[in-house]
Amino acid sequence: MTILELKNLAFESQGKIILDNINYSVNEGEFLSIMGPSGSGKSTLLKIISSIISKTSGDILYKNKPIEEYDPSDYRKEVSYCFQSPVLFGKTVEDNLTFPYAIRNEKFDNVKAIKFLEEVGLTEEYLSKPINTLSGGEKQRVAIIRNVLYQPKMLLLDEITSALDQANREIIWNWLKSLKKKSIMTVLMVSHNEEELELADKSIKIIDGKLIKIV
Repeated sequence: MTILELKNLAFESQGKIILDNINYSVNEGEFLSIMGPSGSGKSTLLKIISSIISKTSGDILYKNKPIEEYDPSDYRKEVSYCFQSPVLFGKTVEDNLTFPYAIRNEKFDNVKAIKFLEEVGLTEEYLSKPINTLSGGEKQRVAIIRNVLYQPKMLLLDEITSALDQANREIIWNWLKSLKKKSIMTVLMVSHNEEELELADKSIKIIDGKLIKIV
């Protein structure tokens, strides 16, 4: 079943074409890697799909319906975007992990949060840790956990390992592999790293805003 369809998608900024006539369909449960050089339009594509920015022309269909027809809050509960540089808020790790429950007016699942922390090599004690004491790798792991405590239908990962060392990259890769095995969550991952190709079911390459290769 097709979960996402891009039709003649284009984006232009300050007279420059960033994305040019992108056509592609993603099936439910697929893990898609989006490759290409810096400045090719990969991150812009994810931001448009996540509705952070608006397309210039073309159509984006989510579950066969234009994304503009969804309530933005409801859409973002199903389509979750994880930034290249982790964005944490509040004072502690727990402040961040309670957020998905707070916006749904539900009780925080402490047990599930601790389980997810342990799966990425962090202990229960991290719940009370101030976010300003975390390393870059720890912040990125917390940010990803926050995005999947309520499993989205589609997870958008924007070069989430680009600033991490090999050890932290491998922790996140292995966790993504385990999540993929446990669920039918659809994942779109922008990456420069060829090693991350092994995570994906399919790969596409974007160069100068054009989709030029599908693997």
